[in-house]
Amino acid sequence: MGRTRARDTEHPQARLDHGGLARVVPSEFTTGFELIVDETPQSHVDLDDPTHLHFEYIVRMGAVIDQLAAGPLTAVHLGAGALTLPRYIEATRPGSRQQVIELEAPLVALVRENLPLPRGASIRLRIGDAREGIARLPSALVESCDLVVSDVYSGAQTPAHLTSIEFYRELSALLSPGGVLLVNVADGPGLAFARRQLATIAEVLPEIAVLADTQVLKGRHFGNLVMAASSAPLPTEWLPRMLAAGPHPAKIAQGAEARAFLQGARVVTDADAVPSPRPDASLFLR
Repeated sequence: MGRTRARDTEHPQARLDHGGLARVVPSEFTTGFELIVDETPQSHVDLDDPTHLHFEYIVRMGAVIDQLAAGPLTAVHLGAGALTLPRYIEATRPGSRQQVIELEAPLVALVRENLPLPRGASIRLRIGDAREGIARLPSALVESCDLVVSDVYSGAQTPAHLTSIEFYRELSALLSPGGVLLVNVADGPGLAFARRQLATIAEVLPEIAVLADTQVLKGRHFGNLVMAASSAPLPTEWLPRMLAAGPHPAKIAQGAEARAFLQGARVVTDADAVPSPRPDASLFLR
């Protein structure tokens, strides 16, 4: 049976520009800390071990990142959270150059003060809307990023303007040949939103894969699906065995199976884009 997360004023917190409340609290379930925004868990960070990835979808993103060519990465992250993946990349690939775009300045200040970044890490934080921020990135990043991560949520939903084909074209322009896009998509039974997202991404980057809990991938309950895409074949040779082994057993759909997943789904445009579905509040009771 789940338990509600204690609400208190003892832990560091910040009022966000949109009116919500962000808090940094010790994890109730493992080592490290969690960033909670409007009672929705957003990130987990272990300052003593940045390679400790606790949230399941982040574990899956990390598994894909581990398959990329050895050495430092050039990466762009949309959505800061507690900077879990930038810390992971810095720890596993020293010398990486990373840019992070986050809308909420108070959230960035809260995280930097209470969950400081490693000394010397080349992680540049930029404040602003993710889509507008892409246009303001240094021109040298165009066609030079090994990795682009889109994990943007306003509360528990991805804003509509970050779900369209126009948006994904802007992201793909940053990727180097063979660069990989990772997108965190949340959806519930039926997966109508997720199918449209994959169809939209595939229109821009034809090599696609979906990583998720098996029951989520079957559309049986709400959860996160990690979508990976590239203009070149994805480096996923070892992923099926890794995902099946856990610690959070999952499945990867790629090739014909991924194409079957999106079959019949319409591409999303700026004209008809909608936010991702809002999860039931009970999802965050543990």
